[in-house]
Amino acid sequence: MIGENMRKIYLTILAFLSWITMSVASFAIDVIVVSHGQANDPFWSVAKNGVDSACKDMKIKCKYTAPGTFDMVEMAKLIDNAVSQKPKGIVITLPDAAALGKSVKAAIAAGIPVVSMNSGSDDFAKLGISAHVGQTEFEAGVGGGQKMKAAGGKKALCVNHEVGNVALDRRCAGFKKGFGGSVEILGTSNDPTEIQKAVAAKLGGVDTILTLGAGLSGEAALKAIKSAGKTGSIKLGTFDMSPGMLKAAAAGEVEFLIDQQQYLQGYLPIAIFAQYMRWGTMPAGVVMTGPGFVTPQNASKVIKWAAQGYR
Repeated sequence: MIGENMRKIYLTILAFLSWITMSVASFAIDVIVVSHGQANDPFWSVAKNGVDSACKDMKIKCKYTAPGTFDMVEMAKLIDNAVSQKPKGIVITLPDAAALGKSVKAAIAAGIPVVSMNSGSDDFAKLGISAHVGQTEFEAGVGGGQKMKAAGGKKALCVNHEVGNVALDRRCAGFKKGFGGSVEILGTSNDPTEIQKAVAAKLGGVDTILTLGAGLSGEAALKAIKSAGKTGSIKLGTFDMSPGMLKAAAAGEVEFLIDQQQYLQGYLPIAIFAQYMRWGTMPAGVVMTGPGFVTPQNASKVIKWAAQGYR
């Protein structure tokens, strides 16, 4: 009798352990995304939409994480935490390869493949990452500089709202080369009010402004220009897109928006990992998503897709 009871208890325990194992497996994360950009930023909300759509389309479990502010120490900790969860893949942005390199290499050493996206096109291969999804930042900056030079610009301001982000440094460096004239780099915080004040203080000495993020520095710079009554006399261009800057472009108040298609930057790495998990395939090099240029001539066509979170 005692033996039979023990057998039943043993079988019950086995069944319970089996259920626990299956439950844990069912909630396991396939791909963890670690970004330096917060999902409440207009730019990064679109990138996260790309991640979410791909995870749904590919039927895999994903998790999007980011530090509360631009913080490389915190981001490195998030990558380390992702490694400890042993996902099948990790997607990262790479704004500072020196600060994040140790954590990235630890992920690869642990046998977890890593794909970078958005920032890091010049540095990903050095860390052992096989594929990067994004645009080459320096060349995109060169293109913006050439357009501003063609528009007649002589003295320019390059507004960097995220000092320490190497990708943004490269954008300004490329812009300086393509522009050919005088370029001053203005470092600011990522507070739109502070950016507007900083730009307003510089308007007397420039005829051209390039900002490195539409939703933050772009819209703030536009407000500064409008408040000073210099719309049209000071040429404004920006990297990336936001609803306000798209409307301004359609109205002819902005020369161009450099579109790197951040929705694709979120979507494609997940699609890559979905195929990797099934077939072991992995692209090599940069999978280009930009740059493209949204101008007053084509802005109205882009607006409807931006309103739905795809551009």
